[in-house]
Amino acid sequence: MQYFDQSSAIARMNELGARRVPFIFVTNYRGDKTLIVPESEVDATQLRYAFNGVGNAPKAVRVQQPVIWEVTPPPYATYQRSFELVQRAIAAGETSLVNLTCKVAIRTNLSLETLFSHADARYRLWIKDTLVCFSPEIFIQIRDGEISSYPMKGTIPTSVPNAAQQLLDNPKEAAEHADVVALISADLAKVATHVYTARYRYIDTLHTNKGDLLETSSEVRGTLPPDFHEHLGDIVFAQLPAGSITGYPKARTVDLIAEAETYQRDFYTGVMGRWDGHSLDTGVLIRFIDQTDGQLYFKAGGGVTAQSTCEAEYNEVIAKVYVPIC
Repeated sequence: MQYFDQSSAIARMNELGARRVPFIFVTNYRGDKTLIVPESEVDATQLRYAFNGVGNAPKAVRVQQPVIWEVTPPPYATYQRSFELVQRAIAAGETSLVNLTCKVAIRTNLSLETLFSHADARYRLWIKDTLVCFSPEIFIQIRDGEISSYPMKGTIPTSVPNAAQQLLDNPKEAAEHADVVALISADLAKVATHVYTARYRYIDTLHTNKGDLLETSSEVRGTLPPDFHEHLGDIVFAQLPAGSITGYPKARTVDLIAEAETYQRDFYTGVMGRWDGHSLDTGVLIRFIDQTDGQLYFKAGGGVTAQSTCEAEYNEVIAKVYVPIC
């Protein structure tokens, strides 16, 4: 499989878009390593995908064996150092929201390929011996000349009493969500006109191997020029890195993430997508496991604001280390 640097990826996506050739792409968090494959050339022994039910993979099947799922969180003190660096920047007025993430070692009796076959999610991706992703989060979609994004911020287990109302009434979650919607609106305005919020803080339910979760999302929309298909690469990369997994304002927050996080995200929090010749459907690479020297790592995080506490954010990261297994 061939990977492209950013300028080559933009040119290749523009070319395929202009020719109306369907293709699959996967790009990393930094946008400097992108896999682009015409859909007719995708090798299912190397890459499998199912984006909103469309792809080269069968529907997820129910797991028939007991699942071993052991999590080794990073030391609290390590996370605390990162958290406190972010809080100092927030107090100094450099940022108001930072999506702080970390990698979590896991042990399971399921391989990456097996996890993919059992995971049920809006966006599923498997790259052989590299990663598996089962993401619920849309990045951007393009359909009928309109571009839309669905930033997802705010999570709570359904086991919490009155969970939906608690989530909607939480001032920290509300502030975090407002910042992300503002950021996504600004990003869409780089490529679209008449940008507006069509829905604000609606709730979805996610089913996982650790119980159901509620998550809040919003829908932001805009109008693209008639020749948008000739500029697919420009449009996608103008939005990167995704606002929901960086923070607000984006430029300074990306720098803070590099200072605060103790690992390289690589493909985690990148973007995967499919162009069918007329429409584009893409998802954020979250709910993600990759493999390094035989060890599996689940990468997860959450938004840190002035209202955040270290213990709550640390616990939220651990709560997100799950698989949406059938």
